[in-house]
Amino acid sequence: EVQLVESGGGLVQAGGSLRLSCAASGFTFDEYAIAWFRQAPGKEREAISCIAKGYSGTYYLDSVKGRFTILTDYAKNTVHLQMNSLKPEDTAVYYCTGRYRRCSAYASLYKYWGQGTRVTVSS
Repeated sequence: EVQLVESGGGLVQAGGSLRLSCAASGFTFDEYAIAWFRQAPGKEREAISCIAKGYSGTYYLDSVKGRFTILTDYAKNTVHLQMNSLKPEDTAVYYCTGRYRRCSAYASLYKYWGQGTRVTVSS
């Protein structure tokens, strides 16, 4: 059974940092692209970062480039999203998801999703 479990969300002041984690199981981790999406109230789910070992590299949404970093711990089948210089507009529920080999910015192309972790950035 494929499982993706997010953790690390919370409340932080603008300019602060959070580190999200996505623990994956039930599939061959090295063969999957792992992505982070987020969804703010009243908005569509958007791709913010993705990493795929040896296939499509890494991807970042323009608005998070230079502030967010996606990291993979292959020993623990875990992907982290280090978020620095957080802004109120980063407030959303963050989701971890995966698909075979290649990253995509389209949520509809991902079959497996975590339950989400809420990030709130206060001004």
